Amino acid sequence: MTAKIVKVEKNVYCERLQENVVIEVETVYAAENLPDQAPRILSRRCAHAIECNLVEHPVCVFCGTNPNFDPTE
Repeated sequence: MTAKIVKVEKNVYCERLQENVVIEVETVYAAENLPDQAPRILSRRCAHAIECNLVEHPVCVFCGTNPNFDPTE
């Protein structure tokens, strides 16, 4: 049976919110009866994405509104 797990990748400082935020990674692990496969990352997201999406302009890559701006770099 496949397993879909969301875990914390890192804590970073966000310039837009001016506070520390948590970047989460959603990962899928293959079923046990399949040959060994590396886990697949489905998405990376910010724990504060809803708050950022309420802003009137595109914010960042982790909110899904601006793929050109990564606040962690």
